[in-house]
Amino acid sequence: MNERSGMSDLVDLHVHSSYSCDADYPPAEIVRMAAGHGYRAVSIADHDTVAAYPEALEAGRLDGVEIIPGIELTTVYDGREFHLLLPFVDWTGRAIGRIIEEQTERRRQEAKARVAKMQELGFSIDWEEVEEKSRGVPPLGIKIAEILLGNRKNRKNPALEPYYAKENGPRAPYLLYRDFFGQGKPAWVAKNFIRLEQALQAAPETGGVPVLAHPGASFQMTTAADLEILKPLGLAGLEVFTSYHTPEQILFYGQLAGKMGLIPTAGSDFHGRIKPHVIFGAMRDGKYWMVEKLRGSIERKREGR
Repeated sequence: MNERSGMSDLVDLHVHSSYSCDADYPPAEIVRMAAGHGYRAVSIADHDTVAAYPEALEAGRLDGVEIIPGIELTTVYDGREFHLLLPFVDWTGRAIGRIIEEQTERRRQEAKARVAKMQELGFSIDWEEVEEKSRGVPPLGIKIAEILLGNRKNRKNPALEPYYAKENGPRAPYLLYRDFFGQGKPAWVAKNFIRLEQALQAAPETGGVPVLAHPGASFQMTTAADLEILKPLGLAGLEVFTSYHTPEQILFYGQLAGKMGLIPTAGSDFHGRIKPHVIFGAMRDGKYWMVEKLRGSIERKREGR
């Protein structure tokens, strides 16, 4: 507890609401859960959208949880997919609106190409069904996998037998995504998202603080050399504590953040049933001083320091 304020110092700066097509809980429910677990602040950072706002802000006001507007941008850097968080983003601003509009079209084209490849492989799935069940949000690979496995026509396909095994349960869409949509896999589609360098360049206009999400994720595997290039381009923070990281990775990236003057942050990357191993409230490494550091970064830029 914070002795001065009597409030919890707990924060989670990377949570997904149902406005991410691969997540389950509406923003207001996320906020209620945060209040129930004693969080002082949370940031709903949905994939390439800020549609959770203003609902999340109103829920935070009612439940006494500070809501930090955020977004998780999907970008490409050095041939790899990198995710960039922008806590404190001006979610009503034109700058982030332009980026979202571009990202939405890129995501839609990627999803259509993935569906076409799965059709070519002999699976029963069509774009109209995917679009309808994605609630108008461009679907990620895991969502496409979930829809495909939910189609009864695919149950007799021997290639999918392992994914229907009882022991896989909620993890089946993730396993299918990994085995079919990853680089070098049968339904892989080359990434065509905004370049990370572009996103960092545009970040000051959005009002957000650029924080690299889960640097140790298998599709990212961020190196010290990467960070040495990205920091001068505007990178300000590094998500050290995340459900993606092993204790060894937490230590490694924590040391890198300290060495390079990057703000360490913490985010569970909670989605819901698509990631059953990530339980809301289990992230206890996030502390409010991280929020203060991020806010201080914005203030320093405004003062030209």
